[in-house]
Amino acid sequence: ASRDNPHLYRALLRSLQRPLSVLLSNLSSDLLPLLASPAFQNNLVPTPQNPSPNATQLHAIGLATLAGEVLEAFDGLGLGLETDMRGDGLKSIREGLASMVRRVVDPLINGIRNELMPLLDALETNPSATAAPKGSRSPVAHPSIMTMQAVMPLYARALGRYVTSTVAENSLAVLLISLVWRGLVALSNRPNPPPTPPASPTLSSSKTKDGRRGVSQSRTTPPATPPPSRFTLKLPPSRPPSPPGAPNVRGSNVAADCRALYDLLSLLPRPSADKESTRIAREAVNEGFEALRSLTALLEAVQAAAASNRGRAGAPDVGLAELENDLDALTEEVPMLIALPILLRTFLPQADAGHELTVSSILGLSEVEYRRGCLSGFGREEECTDAVGQRILHTLRTGALVGASERVDVLMRWVEGQIAAAAAGH
Repeated sequence: ASRDNPHLYRALLRSLQRPLSVLLSNLSSDLLPLLASPAFQNNLVPTPQNPSPNATQLHAIGLATLAGEVLEAFDGLGLGLETDMRGDGLKSIREGLASMVRRVVDPLINGIRNELMPLLDALETNPSATAAPKGSRSPVAHPSIMTMQAVMPLYARALGRYVTSTVAENSLAVLLISLVWRGLVALSNRPNPPPTPPASPTLSSSKTKDGRRGVSQSRTTPPATPPPSRFTLKLPPSRPPSPPGAPNVRGSNVAADCRALYDLLSLLPRPSADKESTRIAREAVNEGFEALRSLTALLEAVQAAAASNRGRAGAPDVGLAELENDLDALTEEVPMLIALPILLRTFLPQADAGHELTVSSILGLSEVEYRRGCLSGFGREEECTDAVGQRILHTLRTGALVGASERVDVLMRWVEGQIAAAAAGH
């Protein structure tokens, strides 16, 4: 009711300026020595050995929480806002409180970010195949995934303690979007795994004293046991036998790693959805997670298509034809420049197993230049969609890429649809 009376409203606000200024000054004077203390910078990131903040960090977090609660009251009363034309004089106090929160929360959040980014970057590489436990058929997780499985619950609890205000939630949104984007870039650019070399034979032939060829065994190999078929009836096997001499070895599966990454990042808290000041940040975060979830579906579909083509010498494109029918739906939520390298590897034959065709090579750029210019974030990717898509179409139409015509046509139609969708979205 007081806001309906401008004179009474200004009088009340003037009465608040001095005590709030004193509060801001006291909080700042208490916080400065804490931030300057070496104890605050030590162990910024929780570890299994030190999962909780130290006393200095807890003190700073407490002050930031108090400043955030005052800011929440500002939001509830509409104080210190640039849109208030009556000028309540509290804008500088509001900015000072927000700065306090960021000076405490941002170093702690950035510490977690700096630990996770190298793990996400490593997801782009194919690790060495790992021996699988006998009888296990699921793929072995990437080493980065296994590391994150150990630390992500710690980071989730820590972020829940740090993020207690709108200002901190905006910093959290920046963290989540950057993590999701880095994971998308790494997983979409992981090259196809190299073919598994044939297993070495365990038996070798040698000449005996009488000149005939016999079979020799290494000294460490025990004598062979007679095959069971000599003593038992032959029954139809329940599944095809493994190739002779093939070890039970599995490599990292990119689709499984993508799903695991989505589940791990989902452990982290997200900005509040019921506050107007964080609604846009929450929507942006949700869109990023939806892109990561959709990338999982795309990778699984590509993997299924490749598996269905194995052993079909007479119909090598059966799996790809099925994939083409669902391509638009699978890539609807995936940014074009994220899906593009996957589809290049899928629909265009590679000239050399060691040198896969990349988007940057088609554009005539180095990989570093391309990623710096077009893959720095969701916004930059969206800006580059049209230019990169037009260049890809030009290259495909001029026949500069050698490949089966049907596959090229599929890729061209998809790129054209992506450009049209991006133009309609603008």
